[in-house]
Amino acid sequence: MDILFNVVGGFVVEVGKFVCKCIYPKIENIVRFSSKIENLKEEMEKLTKFRNDIKGKVEEAEGEGYKPKLDVIKWLEDVCELQKEWESMQDSIATAKTLAYKCCPKCSLRSEVSTQAQKIQDQLHRLKQVGESFGSNLVVENYQIIKVEFIPGTSIEGQSAATKNLNKILRLLEDDKVCIIGVWGTGGVGKTSLVNNLNNKLLKTDVSSFKLSFGVVIWVTVPKPPIDIRNVQTQIASRLNLKVDKEGNVKSNASKIYKRLKQEKNFLLILDDVWEAINLDDVGVPQPEPPARSKVIITSRSLAVCKQMKIDTEMKVYTLDEDESWQLFVKNAGDVANLVDIQPLAMEITRECDGLPLAITVIGTSMRGKTKVELWEDALKSLRMSEPHNKDVTDKVYEVIKWSFDSLESQDNELYSKQRSKHVKNKRGDIRSCFLYCSLYPAAISTEDLIKCWWAEGFLGVHDTYEEAYNRGITIIDSLKDACLVEEAHKTDCVKMHDVVRDVAIWIDNSFGLTDISHIEMSASVKRISLLSKEIQSLPDNFRECPETTTLLLQDNDLLSEIPHEFFFAFPALRVLNLSETGIKALPCSINILCQLRALILRNCYDLNKLPPIGNLFNLELFDCDNTRLCCLPQGMDKLTNLRLLNLPVDYLEESISHGFFLKLPRIEILNMLPTKTRDVDWMMRKNRVTLLVPTSFDEISSLRNLTSLFINLDNSSILIRDHTWMKRLKRFHIEIGETSKSIPFNKSRKMISISHCETFSNGELSGMLHFASHLHLLKCGGLRKLIANNSFDRLKSLHIESCSCDFTPAEEGNEQFDDPLPNLEHLSLFSVHNLKSVSDFGQLLGLRFSGLRQLEISSCRNLTCLFIVGGYFSVPKHLEEVSVAFCHRLTELLVQCSSSQMTLFSSEIPRVRKLRLKELPKLKTLREPWDHIEELKLINCYEITELPFSIQTSNKIRLIKGTSEWWNLLEWDDINFKSNLEHCFLKK
Repeated sequence: MDILFNVVGGFVVEVGKFVCKCIYPKIENIVRFSSKIENLKEEMEKLTKFRNDIKGKVEEAEGEGYKPKLDVIKWLEDVCELQKEWESMQDSIATAKTLAYKCCPKCSLRSEVSTQAQKIQDQLHRLKQVGESFGSNLVVENYQIIKVEFIPGTSIEGQSAATKNLNKILRLLEDDKVCIIGVWGTGGVGKTSLVNNLNNKLLKTDVSSFKLSFGVVIWVTVPKPPIDIRNVQTQIASRLNLKVDKEGNVKSNASKIYKRLKQEKNFLLILDDVWEAINLDDVGVPQPEPPARSKVIITSRSLAVCKQMKIDTEMKVYTLDEDESWQLFVKNAGDVANLVDIQPLAMEITRECDGLPLAITVIGTSMRGKTKVELWEDALKSLRMSEPHNKDVTDKVYEVIKWSFDSLESQDNELYSKQRSKHVKNKRGDIRSCFLYCSLYPAAISTEDLIKCWWAEGFLGVHDTYEEAYNRGITIIDSLKDACLVEEAHKTDCVKMHDVVRDVAIWIDNSFGLTDISHIEMSASVKRISLLSKEIQSLPDNFRECPETTTLLLQDNDLLSEIPHEFFFAFPALRVLNLSETGIKALPCSINILCQLRALILRNCYDLNKLPPIGNLFNLELFDCDNTRLCCLPQGMDKLTNLRLLNLPVDYLEESISHGFFLKLPRIEILNMLPTKTRDVDWMMRKNRVTLLVPTSFDEISSLRNLTSLFINLDNSSILIRDHTWMKRLKRFHIEIGETSKSIPFNKSRKMISISHCETFSNGELSGMLHFASHLHLLKCGGLRKLIANNSFDRLKSLHIESCSCDFTPAEEGNEQFDDPLPNLEHLSLFSVHNLKSVSDFGQLLGLRFSGLRQLEISSCRNLTCLFIVGGYFSVPKHLEEVSVAFCHRLTELLVQCSSSQMTLFSSEIPRVRKLRLKELPKLKTLREPWDHIEELKLINCYEITELPFSIQTSNKIRLIKGTSEWWNLLEWDDINFKSNLEHCFLKK
């Protein structure tokens, strides 16, 4: 019995324990429900705060360019889900709390809620442990991207020009219309330094004033050609911490980069030192499109490369001025540069660097701490001799610039190879030789002269005409400009070479040319000799033979008055000889042995009056004697059958050009025989000696099939009625007819006829020529109505009439002309036409409608009372943009209404004049017409005008008002604020 009792008792105890174990938690959940829920609530609040702290740190890190870890992102999401689950229980918790002390069946809800709360608490503890384990490692170590990486480099702080450039780029980055920016300039000018400072400035807070924020700024140093796209991709991927296969497929890499960059809200890609155009699509860079949030900046020595990459705007980086150059030199050379004995030498060395920052920095650094004057003198001499004085200058300056030279297309690289015949001719030309040729000139170079020398040397390739060669020359000059190897000079149509670039050119090939007279005797193998502007007074009698010399440049030595008799025997291979602007009176007979000579240039040799026989120069293609005093043609000139360009003024010729002369020069393309009166003060003393071309000569000229440019002076008989259809092949001409004693503007690109001191061929003698002219200049001529009447000169765009007597009475009935004889006239100038009362009268005289007139210029017409009469038959030219009126002392109004017209002058009838220039018009009192489009207004000595039209006072288009201060201060205004608004436009005369 005891045994049974013990067994049963034990069983009951175990069952009791099991039941208690199962029931107790439920009883506990029911009994302690409220306290457990309150504890869980507090823990959830702590977890929420913990989550917010971590989230804040992550967001801060993201703002600095970091990316959160994936498990951190997952943890934040899990906590968020737990919070949602907890919030969804709140209604059940509230209901369960109200069941306290109710019947047991109702307690099941409290038990169920307690179970859910327990699960949440378990997850909470787990998430808390995970969150605490993160510590400070909230961002991925191997996927960390800082928005901007600092790049070590020279600061431009204190350099005003560079700072201006930096601010300009920052403004361009703000412009939504600008996607791709091209920064270009010569090697060593500071392009990389500029964008380097831009990159580092984007790190700073002070850039916030420009409202710039990029998700990531990527710097890529582009490899030298041939460009390896994988290299560019690898640099971008490395910056993005993106894994790409360096040896893998380019397209696959591009796809990865594209997807990665698309994840950024925006980016800035800086491609530094681009030598060849890069296709951004090939790299995997999304093309920025307006409105552009992402941007691309390209730095290159070549503007052409920038354009090929479809830049939206370009910014050229220029060299430093003298003050900034000196400051930069002292910064690098140290205080030694300011020592009394050294400073003059240091400043000369700085000038030799010619504002190139790289040269200034390298050379200045190389001289740092050197206190011996001898070292500075030696460095200066080396620079002047185009010899780098140490290895640093060679490696860091010369080699850098030489890269630009090496990148040029060359004759050898393009057109010759070991497999090709030696007889294959170069058709495109040799741009490298063209570049090296520029080093022969110490200052500004006329592009026309340069191209002529290139052509004579054969650098421009093989062309059928000089014009084709000239076009190729212009293309090469533009290529050299784009590569920053030459640049625009201050003189019109001139280029120049930077001093350091010239030094590098001479260093590249010191046998190409010689520019130092002290080396002449020991350089027999020199290919070209340039002694420009050397103040040479004489040349050696026994000049060492230079059998390989093809160019000899001696121009601009005005003290050189004589060439030794046997001088030219030393240059048997000479192709280019330039003696312009020297004081020579004659040339030695030895010039006739230069059988290879292609160009003989004697321009502005004012004392030169006679030439020796030149019949052996049968290869001569260019003969330029402009502004010389040749009294006769040189013997044997008719044998120059290869001549293409002839510039031979006829001012001093004592004999007419012989019959048949021009027929012996069948290859002539450009013929200039205009007198030099426009440049010579003693023209009036010798005008009666001018040899005008006789009719037979003009007939011969018309038979020259290759002629494209003609500049001559004719007598009246040369234009008797004859067939002038041959003139349609002329691309440019200037034909003077009669005794032109006044300077007439000369422009080689026009088709111009100027007539002086004669009746204007009322029988139509001139009509044939005028059909091909674009410009007509008349001086002291009559018969204007008969010249223009019953003709239509469609090509005439400009008409200048000066001191011509015209009858402005109405035309006889029956002779009215309905078609405009000058339908395409754009420019009209009337000087000293004293019978003229209005331009409308002039138009009526010739039947002109002025339908295309854009520029009107009137001066010294003493009876002019107004410009246009409006109404009836008359109207104001609708396309008129510029008006200039001066010294017309009876002018009272610009526009007046026709007496027979009752119409009101409407704004729509006023021309869209943008520029109005009025000078010395004492009776003009008002500008009452509404000038709504005026941008530039000049009123000089028009003191009767005391008030500007309201349309000008309130204009937002006007950019310039010019006059005297006295006139400006006396003007009356409808509102004083109008004057204040225009004050910035006023420029004192």
